Amino acid sequence: MLIEAFLEYLTFEKNYSKNTIQAYKTDLIAFKDFCEVEFDQDDLEAIHYNQIRTWIVSLVNSGVSNRSVNRKVSSLKTFYKFLQKIGEVTINPLASHKALKVQKKIQTPFEQKEVEEVLKLLNETSDFESIRDRLIVELLYSTGMRRIELINVKEKDVEHSKKAIKVLGKRNKERYVTILPSVYKTLEKYLSEKKEYEIENEEALFITKKGVKIYETLVYRIINLYFSRVSTKAKKSPHILRHAFATHLLNNGASLNSVKELLGHSSLASTQVYTHNSLEQIKKVYNKAHPREST
Repeated sequence: MLIEAFLEYLTFEKNYSKNTIQAYKTDLIAFKDFCEVEFDQDDLEAIHYNQIRTWIVSLVNSGVSNRSVNRKVSSLKTFYKFLQKIGEVTINPLASHKALKVQKKIQTPFEQKEVEEVLKLLNETSDFESIRDRLIVELLYSTGMRRIELINVKEKDVEHSKKAIKVLGKRNKERYVTILPSVYKTLEKYLSEKKEYEIENEEALFITKKGVKIYETLVYRIINLYFSRVSTKAKKSPHILRHAFATHLLNNGASLNSVKELLGHSSLASTQVYTHNSLEQIKKVYNKAHPREST
């Protein structure tokens, strides 16, 4: 089956993550089911653009956002590129397709004061979970690593002599992030506490009280719980902490290219999304400091 061959290609040749592959699978099966019902056609290699356009219109009419529609279409476009590669089709039916317009969402990062207030809250107790949660907040904020990257850090990835952590990013791209001296102290305290637990996954750096590796929803709950106590921002997630890392660096003079490398982005285009808030900060400084402002 062509979909199965495509998913194997993503797994073994492209090294995509399980979550990404599952998303592709879900999109393709949904499209295949649509074609069977609407056109009584199950051979995807014979599909033409007008049929795909009908599918796109049905998604929009059913309330699916333009952003989500574009993601689904991207899955389909990548699938047909694969079919071209293996000779199943000669023309990609989506080759000339233009993505639907999407209104850019501007996410507001946490302020430095809010991060400091959360760390102060986590300093009030010294039990295992509080120390672990403090380290999670400190690492996310001081390194900008992604939530999944933090979860997958192993103890052996910590290079104590260099005060650095080896991180495995998207598409298995490795990079090193620096551990600040204050964060390293928290790390030492955490590792000391961790020794008291029976661990099922001995490799994982971060574990629960039951000794198992932490998971994505737990990290989200930790960030949301503590930042809800100090911030009124609509979104309180690990990604907003990563956003704060990038914005605060840019506000303090870091170059866009340096922030790109620290975040593990493959292109500057991905990093530029974080420049909006730093530009707003620059505007405030400019308006306050320029001599014409007082005239």
